[in-house]
Amino acid sequence: MSRNNPEQLRRILETVRTIALVGASDKSNRPSHEVMAYLQGRGYRVIPVNPRLAGKTVLGETVYPDLASVNKPVDMVDLFLAPDRTDPVIDAAIKQQIPVIWMQLGVINEEGAVRAEEAGVTVVMDKCPKQEIPRLGIPPVTQPAT
Repeated sequence: MSRNNPEQLRRILETVRTIALVGASDKSNRPSHEVMAYLQGRGYRVIPVNPRLAGKTVLGETVYPDLASVNKPVDMVDLFLAPDRTDPVIDAAIKQQIPVIWMQLGVINEEGAVRAEEAGVTVVMDKCPKQEIPRLGIPPVTQPAT
């Protein structure tokens, strides 16, 4: 199946429950903050990752310094990073066997995407879930009982 295919996007957005958002911001006017709030409002658990904010709280969630420090199962990594800063996060996601890497609008790393796909990771690139959810008519998700 080709990358960014609508059926693939639908499957991802309907099955993912926990998202690590790398590049999270505590500033409400930043796109990463807006997307995090939107995803939370749709029922996803969003775990913020940003070394500068580690230990603080963003939108009710504790911020982790890096992906390796997240001590919860993660279904998808959402990257709000400059393309030249994505390789270490892609490699960490592969190492942690996170099934989906989603790179935001303007975040394009073809070599990293190929490396992840060769490791069995599904990759979405240059897309935003905040735009794709309404476009595809994805209903709110429900979290499993704990």
